[in-house]
Amino acid sequence: MHELSIASSALELVFEHARRENATRVQRVILCVGELSGVDLDALRFAFTAASTDTLAENAALEIEVVPALAHCAACDEDFAAAGSFIFACPTCGELSSDVHQGLELDLARIEMTT
Repeated sequence: MHELSIASSALELVFEHARRENATRVQRVILCVGELSGVDLDALRFAFTAASTDTLAENAALEIEVVPALAHCAACDEDFAAAGSFIFACPTCGELSSDVHQGLELDLARIEMTT
């Protein structure tokens, strides 16, 4: 379950920021997760809850912003919605593309904390 390591890594960053700001409590953590990242969102929520127990982030709200997948068509020079595998067909010209411009993200976007 790599979601536990993702949650743990995110919390390490959260705690690093919290220490710098002398925070007493983390209230909310917002993660951006690309729809092609391979992350199971329910498992990530569960892992976050487990990993944050007995920490400054216990009971913190976890918000996940799903980043839609976009691929780029070199022939049309346009981005288009991508889903499924990692080879995508441009809906305009049918050209195949594996050039993903968006949707692989796994980022800590924001932290809300009490100082």
